[in-house]
Amino acid sequence: MLGLSQTTVSRALNGYPEVSDATRARVEAAARKHNYKANTRAKGLATGRAMAIAHVIPRASAHEMMNPVFADFIAGAGEIYAAAGYDMMLTMVQDRDEGRIYHELGAKRAVDGIIVHAPRKDDPRYDLLRATALPFVVHGRFSHVGDGYNWVDMNSRRAFERATSFLLDLGHRRIALLNGLEDMDFAIRRREGYCEALRRQGLVPAAELMWADEMTEFYGYDATLRMLDLRDPPTALLTSSLITALGVRRACSERGLRLGKDFSVISHDDDLSYFRNGAVVPDFTALRSPIRDHGRRAAAMLLRVIADPAATPQNELLEAEFNVGLSTGPAPLPVPSTFRAITP
Repeated sequence: MLGLSQTTVSRALNGYPEVSDATRARVEAAARKHNYKANTRAKGLATGRAMAIAHVIPRASAHEMMNPVFADFIAGAGEIYAAAGYDMMLTMVQDRDEGRIYHELGAKRAVDGIIVHAPRKDDPRYDLLRATALPFVVHGRFSHVGDGYNWVDMNSRRAFERATSFLLDLGHRRIALLNGLEDMDFAIRRREGYCEALRRQGLVPAAELMWADEMTEFYGYDATLRMLDLRDPPTALLTSSLITALGVRRACSERGLRLGKDFSVISHDDDLSYFRNGAVVPDFTALRSPIRDHGRRAAAMLLRVIADPAATPQNELLEAEFNVGLSTGPAPLPVPSTFRAITP
């Protein structure tokens, strides 16, 4: 149609510098007019790449797919893949089949790389992935592995140490932790940061104030009610998820406690597409590390590794923002257990 060779059209659409600006503009205009898109499979045959990225989700983490945190990560990664012409493959597998799936992905070259989600303590996937020879990036870190692989993570230990110290500075001494499942690397690091801040003030972490479970609204609600019934209940609480914090707020409301006055709460992951933390002033004091941006960063890192497999392993440790909202305040004054009647 343009009287150009296929090679020239291909070079124009793929940004090669030897094509003149005028020719490139003609080709791009014609492609837009006729809604032309390159055949991804044909391009893969020519380049030796599958032009696809895998996200393998073990059944043990199946709940993650319903979690808005996971959805935001996928949305951010998808933006990067789409811009680079890559497709995304989501695969749900039984835990026992993970090794076979990784082997098949590598043997078939069905994808060019893999994003690893929710790394666990003593996670076997590191060895499985190394055996495939496929590039991979971990969202998080393998606790039992040092350097030598690619990862993007938030500094969970530092974030929860900082949040706990903030509550200690407000005078709170009975501070609870509603953590995620503690076979997960991020949850292990968050507990370490929380405990370190307490110990630095000479306080011993109390077992009855440290909880770990799937981060649901009901978990926050149920755990908070149970702790409020303790003989010595907490006056403040840290939670690993805004979703869990909503359950904490519901429990406090039932007991007539005002957040920021009678009880203090600090949340995490408050920058989600479907869960907003207030408007101008945040409802919850919160640690913020936008998960959609994590997805973008992990995807961009993986594409760099695919382009240069011999590159030195890349790592990004992100610091969380700390935003003060309406849910924290000074520790309430203790209420005397008995009152002596005063005769006028």
